[in-house]
Amino acid sequence: MTGSEGAGLRAERVTREAGGRIVLDGVSIAPPPGATVGLLGPNGSGKSTLLRVMAGVLTPGAGVVTLDGRSLADTGRRTVARRVAVVDQHAVTQVELSVLDVIRLGRIPHRRAWSAPGPEDETAVREALERTGLADRAGQSWHTLSGGERQRVQIARALAQQPRELLLDEPTNHLDIQHQLELLSLVAALPVTAVIALHDLNLASMFCDRVTVMREGRAVAAGTPTEVITEELIAEVYGVRAVVTPDGPDGRPSVRFLPGSTARAPGTG
Repeated sequence: MTGSEGAGLRAERVTREAGGRIVLDGVSIAPPPGATVGLLGPNGSGKSTLLRVMAGVLTPGAGVVTLDGRSLADTGRRTVARRVAVVDQHAVTQVELSVLDVIRLGRIPHRRAWSAPGPEDETAVREALERTGLADRAGQSWHTLSGGERQRVQIARALAQQPRELLLDEPTNHLDIQHQLELLSLVAALPVTAVIALHDLNLASMFCDRVTVMREGRAVAAGTPTEVITEELIAEVYGVRAVVTPDGPDGRPSVRFLPGSTARAPGTG
């Protein structure tokens, strides 16, 4: 492959089973370099599994995930760990760590075993602290932070990794509206390719360049928010009725759900 063809992180027709059930069924996704891509869909649609397969945590039963045109297996775990960072929904530790300690964990893929942090490591950590607005929290205990602050620390840890691809699994869950907006504004401004699993269609419309919609393990739609987030798609995928208007930033779609109006999926009832 030459030029931008095959560049970045791609999943090509990946399939994954769990407990005898197909969780991913031939899913393909190719985030454009530098774009923020929303991964949408109901619970159980396969979003989290797809992110884990793209991160190399899970192996696809069929299909392939590539990084710059090479499969993750051929690329090697250490190289993948340097390039691809993951932010999970809930990061929990029983160990007493400071904010600085947690962020320094992001440098592990870049260091030899048991080696002390070098100047490059400390520079990356300092820049991650500053970019996420946590410089004044460096010495604070992880356990004293709010949910929104912990998510920011996890993003700072990922940034210290200096990735080119960032995968986030529902990072706005359990955050209040202010922290949701702050966190997604931060991610959208980062110089990385980001894939974010989200539930909130309006947040996806506001912050994502492109969206991919999952349903029952399949990718059923992909494109810009304006192209994808429609009343018809919401009825088909989520089973509810909504009014979609171009009232969002830059004319992006804004979704208003209609109370007490469950839509029947096509071909049922």
